[in-house]
Amino acid sequence: MTPSQSPLTHLLYLHGFRSSPRSNKAQQMARTIARLQTPDRPIQWACPQLPPSPQQTLTELLALTADWPHDQMAVIGSSLGGFYATVLGEKLGCRVAVINPAVQPARDLARYIGEQTSYHDPADRFFFRPEFIGEFEAMAPYPITQPQRYWALIAKGDEVLNWEEMVAHYPGVELHLLEGSDHAVSDFEQHQDRLLHFLGLPTNPDGETAR
Repeated sequence: MTPSQSPLTHLLYLHGFRSSPRSNKAQQMARTIARLQTPDRPIQWACPQLPPSPQQTLTELLALTADWPHDQMAVIGSSLGGFYATVLGEKLGCRVAVINPAVQPARDLARYIGEQTSYHDPADRFFFRPEFIGEFEAMAPYPITQPQRYWALIAKGDEVLNWEEMVAHYPGVELHLLEGSDHAVSDFEQHQDRLLHFLGLPTNPDGETAR
């Protein structure tokens, strides 16, 4: 947290395509935020299930955060959630952390038009509609502004997205580039302290923020 930033009071986590709040990173962050809660440092945590429609997703997220103070909130987004987090960051001027963000969802998700299943519940089916591609195109948030508000964790070992393309969409941000790892950042626990530091949250048992 820089001297110009206010203490974090609201935190939103956005999952990726076909994922859910049950993802490993979302669950790990939820546990961490619960551990950091104190009477004098309450943090409002939200990790909603995102609908298939991009426009509906944006509408619901703007409604969810309508009364959140923009200078005291942050949005974390993984994969497609990283795209949505960036859209919100550009609209609200809040802090944003992206993890292997999907920077070209209109292009990359076109092949998924049709019925899809959720990763964490195969019985949960949804239809990814052709008009969603245009919705992605209409809300494209790039190029980003005020890169000092952004933090990015990008893995060269991402088997789904091109790491060089991801990096190119976040020039000037606080970038943590992993030589290996994977799209899910399965070793996220090893990097969580750096994210907490960016958010201005404690990382040590004694309540001190890591430097």
